[in-house]
Amino acid sequence: MNTMNTIVLHTQDLVIAKKMADAVGVGFETKATHFRFVVDEQIDIAPLREALGVDINYLPAFDFAQAKVFVSDMDSTLINIECIDEIADFANLKPQVAAITERAMQGELDFNASLVERVALLKGLDESVLGRVYTERLGVNPGGRELVQFLKTRGITTAVVSGGFTYFTQRLAQDIGLDHNHANTLAITDNQLTGKVDGDIVNAATKAEFVAQLCMQTQSSSAQAIVVGDGANDLAMMAVAGLSVAYHAKAIVAEQADIVINISGLDKIIDLFG
Repeated sequence: MNTMNTIVLHTQDLVIAKKMADAVGVGFETKATHFRFVVDEQIDIAPLREALGVDINYLPAFDFAQAKVFVSDMDSTLINIECIDEIADFANLKPQVAAITERAMQGELDFNASLVERVALLKGLDESVLGRVYTERLGVNPGGRELVQFLKTRGITTAVVSGGFTYFTQRLAQDIGLDHNHANTLAITDNQLTGKVDGDIVNAATKAEFVAQLCMQTQSSSAQAIVVGDGANDLAMMAVAGLSVAYHAKAIVAEQADIVINISGLDKIIDLFG
């Protein structure tokens, strides 16, 4: 027996919807923000994404009505920058630090060691650079605020967890209305960065634990959690969640996620709720 599969076309462009209909050989249902196609066989959607230049996903076997927890990575996921790279720019070390960050996100380096190495390069910087990075360089990625507001209307607990720094996660959580945040704490003495972090490093395992703890706090199961990430250190928390979303992610992450958003904004996650 064939099972029916729903394909979500994340666009409001009718011309693209008609092209997609021709390609898959079925009609479509028009929704407020997207189109849906019901097919009775599994079609490879990767070439369609490429040809049409839009995000396309299979509607996953996830009960959106029962979603209780939403957790997003911060750097390059919920926001447009890698904070540590921008801090390093104030020490004229951005290229060196960014190269390490990139390799860590690709899964080529041990995350803890790479973070220790990068933070050490920030030693002696005035803590005021953190505020400048936040106000001058950091922006919420497209659709991020809309997504958080939507999730709040559904009574879903929202959080950001990061291998970055609490200075940014706390301000971001306050600014866009997230319920929880968790990250590394930069050690500061006499208004200067010491080149170290206080306490245990928030790494891939910590992120997964954070998701599990939030599910316990909200008396829900991890099957009711939605997790969004872009780098290798997000894979562990994506694996424990009921729904994993790769947002403009490294290939290693996109390959393992339930949902892939490469072109549009974070608000395309709302399409999945119907």
